[in-house]
Amino acid sequence: MNKKTVFRGAATALITPITEEGIDFEAFGRVIDWQIEQGIDALVIAGTTGEGSTLTDEEHKAVLKYAVERANKRVPIIAGTGSNDTDYAVQLTQAASDAGCDAMLVVTPYYNKATQKGLIKMYEKIADCMDKPCILYNVPSRTGVNIEPRTYVALADHPNIVGIKEANGNISKIVETCALVGDKLDIYSGNDDQIVPVLSMGGSGVISVLSNLMPRQTSEMCKKFFAGDVQGAAKMQMEYLNLINALFSEVNPIPVKAAMAAMGFCENYVRLPLTTMESEHEAVLLKYMKEQGLIA
Repeated sequence: MNKKTVFRGAATALITPITEEGIDFEAFGRVIDWQIEQGIDALVIAGTTGEGSTLTDEEHKAVLKYAVERANKRVPIIAGTGSNDTDYAVQLTQAASDAGCDAMLVVTPYYNKATQKGLIKMYEKIADCMDKPCILYNVPSRTGVNIEPRTYVALADHPNIVGIKEANGNISKIVETCALVGDKLDIYSGNDDQIVPVLSMGGSGVISVLSNLMPRQTSEMCKKFFAGDVQGAAKMQMEYLNLINALFSEVNPIPVKAAMAAMGFCENYVRLPLTTMESEHEAVLLKYMKEQGLIA
């Protein structure tokens, strides 16, 4: 275990139930309770899957505060607090810390991007502004910027930088990062189709979209691996592959919102520029959900 491990296993990158009127807190509470009852290891609030980028400041802070109170220390609450404006990310991080969140998930700056030097300076400034653990989030397909393995090395000794959500999809680069940072940083898969491959390199778990639908099973996949049942974990990884692919057949969180609506957890509503799922893609998603017994 490293300096400030936040969780080991599966954390759900949780949806935010939204209607035309705003945040549906009643539905949000039900989802949080169900996730915890199903044995999830942690919850990420207002990240990409939680539509953090289209929440107002007030909504963002309100969902974090609500999640902390609802979870009531049953599992760690990790706040999505990244931005392409470092000062704003600092403000959001401090607000999340004040709200009682256990850790922060901070995405790389999107659109304006950054050099590796800029990434180091940004992450140090954000990590310096609080005494909570910070998980770096690398998702170049969305942001246009990639954290290089050597950059992780430069940040690994900061006392508050404790982990990586790695969604670059490049297993070779993940292997290189694991070799360079060793046990200084917890590495979490940011892609549901790579949970077991990342665990096999010493990863600490996954920050998952799949676990919105299947919290118990996603956590179980990690537990099997940690218990030495690598074959059992790999079997689960492959068994859920069709469903995982369907969950990413359109940009996240469009499909997972449709899936959670089909399970009765929320309205199938996303904010522009996102739109609801195309019917032909949704039919495939529902087919694989039925195969897994998630819907009738």
